[in-house]
This record gives sequence, structure tokens and C-alpha cells, in this order.
Amino acid sequence: MAYLALIMFVLLFILILKGYPVAFTLGGLATLIGLYLMYMRPEAFQAGDFHLLGARMMGIMTNYVLMAVPLFIFMGIVLERSGLARDMLQTMAGLMRGIPGGLAISVVLVGALLAASTGIVGATVVTMGMISLPTMLDRGYAPSFASGTIAASGTLGQIIPPSIVLVILADTISNASRSGQQVDVGGLFAVALLPGILLVGLYILYVIIYASIHPQKAPPAAKGIGRPRFWHIVRAFVLPISLILAVLGSIFAGIASPTEAAAIGALGAIFLTLFEGELSFSMLREVGEETAQLTAMIFFILLGATTFSLLFRSLGGDVLLIEWLQTSGLSATQFLIVALLMMFLLGFFIDFIEIIFILVPIITPLFELYEMNLLWVGILIAVNLQTSFLTPPFGFSLFYLKGVAPSSVRTRDIYWGIIPFVAIQLIFIGIIVAFPHWFIP
Repeated sequence: MAYLALIMFVLLFILILKGYPVAFTLGGLATLIGLYLMYMRPEAFQAGDFHLLGARMMGIMTNYVLMAVPLFIFMGIVLERSGLARDMLQTMAGLMRGIPGGLAISVVLVGALLAASTGIVGATVVTMGMISLPTMLDRGYAPSFASGTIAASGTLGQIIPPSIVLVILADTISNASRSGQQVDVGGLFAVALLPGILLVGLYILYVIIYASIHPQKAPPAAKGIGRPRFWHIVRAFVLPISLILAVLGSIFAGIASPTEAAAIGALGAIFLTLFEGELSFSMLREVGEETAQLTAMIFFILLGATTFSLLFRSLGGDVLLIEWLQTSGLSATQFLIVALLMMFLLGFFIDFIEIIFILVPIITPLFELYEMNLLWVGILIAVNLQTSFLTPPFGFSLFYLKGVAPSSVRTRDIYWGIIPFVAIQLIFIGIIVAFPHWFIP
């Protein structure tokens, strides 16, 4: 029956690639196979095994850590509606005027700040695409370089805390752990901070090198952009950074849990939007509806993945994988490379949430078999999943950007533009693998 679990796993990906809804495919496939086995092969699976499902689902819905997900989503959407990105981009562009590649550097820095304040990839890419891309093209930037910079900078919200991906990933790894090794959300936030900053630095380094080699494709914006006044700088950066420090600082100092810090961030986002003069009841209603939709999507996938995982383990699929790994002779590094490569390739076709909920619960016990630090593994997975937003044909950042890009920007330009940034992310993953002591105390 263990091999049936693997067949079920393969069948799942076939159905997802055919376009069936992920949440219902996960839960529906597991339920149908479970019902079939109950009546046709009762020795393999019994009705009592399904009784565990209710307790598992209630455990998810009452999970205190996962309460941070809708709060961070709410915080991000409110800040996106506040005009924060527009103000930061315009102010940063003024500060970087006269520097070769200055507009691109501004996009990367603002992308990092938006990542730490909103963490909503779609909103970040769309906002920066609407505001920065036309300006960059007017200043003579190459379409591929400009679009690649915007798409890659918009994905920084996956690795820079507070990140919804990190919240979900920490909870999923902790629940899948068999050794009792817990991955705390605050701990994952803390160790993700340095990789996030270094990745921003690598992006900026690439922009500087590109602008030096191709100055005609990334010229300085010396005309048409004035120096911002001091009050504009304060308004654009000090208030958002204060909110970021309040959220992350309260977590790192142990004053608040990630869920409590998310509530602080949500309330702070409302006050910041009020200060910007963008707050209204209609805006709050729209934000609430969008938050509910995104949260429902995530939790439906999680409930479906819980059903799938229950049947997969009941059939002995996880035991079969462990036995195969023990007899394969793979070293820890070799297995790590295989697992990361599998996630990278899956990222071409399915979303990061699906990868987390489907693959991570299965491979986490295998990482424990090699006695790997799960915090380190979590950072590797997070950076790896970041590439799923940039890899065609289903990279969501590419779709978001294409939807708001001028007609002069072709799909081919966007695809060519993201290749260097994907390569930077892969090189960065290699650095984390080679020097784990740099990132894990």
C-alpha cells in the first residue's frame, strides 16, 4: 500500500497541472481514494483513520500562530492602498538622481522596504510596475532590465520578515517534525533577516555592474526628477520604517509573539493610512473582503493538504521514502540538493503555497533523518520558493507585471530580464548551503 501513496502523489500533480483547483484536488483525491480503500481494501485503510481528520482540522483552525496570516495580509493590503509605495518610489528616485542605474537601485530598495512592511508580492509588483516602469522606459532603460528589476524586487517579500511565507513555513515544518524539533516563527524571522538583506545587496550589486557595463541601458535620471525635501523624506520613509521596527522589534525583543506583532502591524497600518489621508470606510470594507478571500484560499489549501497528508502517512508513504533514503546511499548534501532542485522545478508549474503544503510535510522527516537544522532548512526553502514567482511559464510576478506594463514591453523582455535575478538567487542558495554558520547561530 505504500506504493499507492506514491502513485497518489504523482496523480495529484497531474491533476494540478491540468488546472483543477488545488484545495479541492488535495482533499477530494485523498477522500475518494480513502473511501475506495475502506470498502475494497479495509485491511489497508479503515474508517477510524478518517476520525483523526476532524481533530486535525480543528487544530488548524484554532492554531494561534496561523492567526498571524490574516493579520499580516490585512496589514499589507492596507499599506498598499495608502499610497506608501508611490511616495517611497518618488522620493527614492529623487535621492538617487544622477547615479547610473539610480532608478533601478531605487526600485530594489523600495521593494525591500515594501517587503518588510506589506509582504504582498502581487500588490508590490503591480504598484512598482505602474509607477516605475514607464519612468524607467522614458529615461532610456532597456525594457528587459527594467522589467526584470521590478519583478525580482517585488518578490523580496517572500524572504524579508514579516513574511506570510515564513509564518506558514514555520508552522508546517513544526507540525511535520517527528523529533519534536520546533521551528518558531520569531526564530525563523530572525534568521531570515540577514539572508534578506544580503539578497538585496546582491541585487544592487548586479544593477551597479550592469549600469557600468551598459550605461546607455541604465542611464542616470538627472532630468525631470527633483531633489525631495526633508519633510517628504520623513513622510515617505520614517513612518513606514517605524512601523517595521515596531513589528519586528517587538518580536525579536520578546515583547510580543508573531501573532500579537501582526495585530500591532495591522493597527499601525490603519493609523499610517489615516495620516496619509487615504482611510475611508469603503477602503476598509474592500480591504476586509480581499483579506478574507486570500485567507480563505490559504486555509482551504491547508485543510486539503491535511487530508492528503493523513492518507499519505496512513498508507505508509513517508516510511517508504525513509527506507528508500536509507538504502540510497545519498549523503546529506546530495539529498539536500535533490530536494531543493525538486522544489525549484516544481516552482515552474505550481504556486509556493502548494509546494509548502504538499511537499514540505513529506520531506521534513527526511531532513531530520540527516540531523539537519530545520531553521537552516527553512531559510533554504524560503529562498528557493522565491524563485517560483519568477520562473516561467507560471511565475506570478511575470503575470502581474505584464498586466500593467506598457505595450512596448513584450513578454520576451520580461522573461529575459528575470534570468540574471534567478541566477543570483540560485547562487545565493549555494552560499547558504556552503556556509550555514553565517546564517544560523
